[in-house]
Amino acid sequence: MTIEPLGARVLIRPLAQESKTSSGIILPETAKEKPQQGIIEAVGSEEEMMSDLAVGNRVLFPKYSGTEIKVDDVEYLIMDESDVLARLSE
Repeated sequence: MTIEPLGARVLIRPLAQESKTSSGIILPETAKEKPQQGIIEAVGSEEEMMSDLAVGNRVLFPKYSGTEIKVDDVEYLIMDESDVLARLSE
């Protein structure tokens, strides 16, 4: 199935958080924080987009933003482009 965001929205695949602390303690699933980084998988209408976000960009977003959906056992977030805080580069 293909998901195409409408309007000025983006589809983001959240990146998994580390399951181990820097000191080596393994965190249970319930103790992990919600992800704040992800990869853009799709963007909405280019005419309505105010920024130059593109597929493949690594982005930073607030912890509890967007709508969570699950497709083919993969979790995604759909959110307004204005909810994206920053584009990350290495």
